[in-house]
Amino acid sequence: MKRAFFSKNQFELWAFQSSKNGETYCGDDYYITHTDEYLLCVLADGLGSGEFAYESSHAVIEEVKRNQNKGVEALMDLGNGVLVNKRGAAVSVIKIYFDTREFVYSSVGNIRFFLYNPEKEKLVYPLPVTGFLSGRQQKYRTQRFKYEPGASFILHSDGVQLQGTKSLLKSCSPLEQKAQEIIEGIKVQADDSTFIIGSLLS
Repeated sequence: MKRAFFSKNQFELWAFQSSKNGETYCGDDYYITHTDEYLLCVLADGLGSGEFAYESSHAVIEEVKRNQNKGVEALMDLGNGVLVNKRGAAVSVIKIYFDTREFVYSSVGNIRFFLYNPEKEKLVYPLPVTGFLSGRQQKYRTQRFKYEPGASFILHSDGVQLQGTKSLLKSCSPLEQKAQEIIEGIKVQADDSTFIIGSLLS
């Protein structure tokens, strides 16, 4: 089980991860990095659990780290390429550009993404492409979403079962408190579980 906190002028993030039944290997892996221009969040969920699921998800994350300056679709393609002869993984990539206040998002598999814009009181929930990355040729659907100052979002693997996502993201509670609410609802034995929850401050 691990937690991480990231903060900068433009954003605040909490990330949490736990493995199924407390196993040594977590089949999920994630990566968060930022520059003055963008924030990058990537979540990979290896098929199944245990060491071979971790091998797949970790391979994707390591490839993203080596190529983080590339665009979202290129990162998806590179992640797919390293999964040849591996178990496969669901993968989501989000790149948030501060100057245009825009999310660029692509996902294959059962990872969920929600974006809440406070001025419009609107919850954005793009449907991912079904399936998983496995090295086979794959089409990606890259989507763009504008965000408002004060917007919040969450990206999570299917081990996290959320109820009332809009209420959670809309809440004025501190981000750490929101993260703790999600953690308390996770059944550690059920599945590998990972989430990234964030607020865009400007």
